[in-house]
Amino acid sequence: MATLQGTWRFETLGGAPLPDEVRHAPWLTFDGDGQVYGLAGVNRVRGTWQLEGSRLTFGPVVSTLMAGPDEAMACERQVVELLNSALDVHADGDRLELRLDGTSGATLVRDDHAGDTPA
Repeated sequence: MATLQGTWRFETLGGAPLPDEVRHAPWLTFDGDGQVYGLAGVNRVRGTWQLEGSRLTFGPVVSTLMAGPDEAMACERQVVELLNSALDVHADGDRLELRLDGTSGATLVRDDHAGDTPA
């Protein structure tokens, strides 16, 4: 079973690397008490998560409502889509792959300092 606790930075979304124009990579921190928070691209997100076997689901997720550059907003839409979906999780050390309907939804890497950069 994957261990999600900690902070993870998005490396890819939809099977593609994040665009160079994205100033701050999206990230998520999974707390041991079932809480998740992070940066979806432009806006901060917070909600709940649950892992059953290799199936990851998120409870209600709320976010701030700021606008940003087109590239960052496009990334954010993809992250929010993932947060609203049931995902299959495949962990390999400090790499985490989230699959949506059998396709690559995102690849994340463990990065304890991803949330240190202000949005």
